[in-house]
Amino acid sequence: MIVPETIAVAFAMFSAIPVPQPTWNEKNMRYVLCAFPLVGVVCAFAYALWAFLCASWPIPGWLQAAGYCLAPVLITGGIHLDGYADTCDALASYADAAKKQEILKDPHCGAFALIRVCSYFVAYFALCASLTMDSRTLLCLGLGFVLERALSGWAVAALPIAKNTGLVHTFATTADRTTVRRILAALAFAMCAALVIVGRIAGLAMVAAAGFVLWRYRTVAQKQFGGISGDLAGWFLQKAELWMLAALVACRVVEAGL
Repeated sequence: MIVPETIAVAFAMFSAIPVPQPTWNEKNMRYVLCAFPLVGVVCAFAYALWAFLCASWPIPGWLQAAGYCLAPVLITGGIHLDGYADTCDALASYADAAKKQEILKDPHCGAFALIRVCSYFVAYFALCASLTMDSRTLLCLGLGFVLERALSGWAVAALPIAKNTGLVHTFATTADRTTVRRILAALAFAMCAALVIVGRIAGLAMVAAAGFVLWRYRTVAQKQFGGISGDLAGWFLQKAELWMLAALVACRVVEAGL
């Protein structure tokens, strides 16, 4: 029963998909971060289903792009986007680490959060509209959904935590951190290898983009916040998703011009 409960906890926390609600305990939370990438698998299936519907029905191109743009948010319930918005507000304050932590806890949405989120969706929509969603592209995007979550879970188990409260601290302290790091590192490596095999240069560009955002995440978290938090984890995941998509589009544009 531990494996189903662990998966249920992961989906209850990181998605808006209705699942049974087990009582969180030390056993079913020990490896919950390892189940986190399964939410990425669901995002990949959602993309595949939307692509099938778009191929079957005369859905306008802009509406197709909107579907790809919104599908991950509908599946996750916007939990990572909320962290992205809060972190953007905190970074825009240029305050010290303690003040930034206070901004992260503020339930109100600031002007910079609104500006950045609107800009994010415009960029995401434009990038989706620029792609032909063939099977290779869909597979690359699906692998990216899993990769970014494997890296996010690995970071929680590997990087310093900013404070001794919050969900990230709960997940980090209840996890078998050594085993979780090893499993998610192996999964991330497998996703990177699959991306290079499937996408070739485009896949390599997506891997490089994810690696750059992970490095940036670690640097910003340590220097400006004193460690990672749940909001910063959401910021990382959204940025990784966008930058991998941008890398894929850039490579497709170059390929089309050759």
